[in-house]
Amino acid sequence: MEKLKIPQTILVEGKYDKIKLESILDANIITAGGFSLFNNEEKIALIRRIADKSGLIILTDSDPAGFVLRNKLKGMLPKSEKIIHLYIPTEKGKEKRKKEYSKAGLLGVEGIEADTLRKLFSEYIVDNKQENKEVITKAYLYEIGMSGRPNSAELRDAAAVKLGMPKGMSANAFIEAINILGVSKDELTIDL
Repeated sequence: MEKLKIPQTILVEGKYDKIKLESILDANIITAGGFSLFNNEEKIALIRRIADKSGLIILTDSDPAGFVLRNKLKGMLPKSEKIIHLYIPTEKGKEKRKKEYSKAGLLGVEGIEADTLRKLFSEYIVDNKQENKEVITKAYLYEIGMSGRPNSAELRDAAAVKLGMPKGMSANAFIEAINILGVSKDELTIDL
């Protein structure tokens, strides 16, 4: 089945939620990383920029922890029509990869059926025609020394500071963020 193309960036709780959505959606998907997000001002600033640039769909589990995360995000992010809150149905169950039920005994995003998630995102689909937007690749980062080289992390950190992004991002996280923000190759040039 063809993946649904969603123009907004989607924010989920963790990596297994991201993996689940990547199997059915063609979208930029980022993770909050749990409650550690609340102490990471740089990541919060990046999420604000992403929300302003591409729009943001927030999808958390329908359990108490998911609602805490969602409510904290509501307070941290500006009120905007570009920020959309989607809710998964409340379903009792256990994720396949887990040995025990969660504390609330409910399925999270990763445990919800793919068809249910497709229906949830159906009103946000865009035409699958490719946009003529410049995409930065890992090969390009290698070419300019920001990946796979001895001082790559330093160069990425310098570029991140210049672009108002968090330092310490992996090459993959850096690529994801700059492509979501629409950073051009020219904007990546830095002087060290």
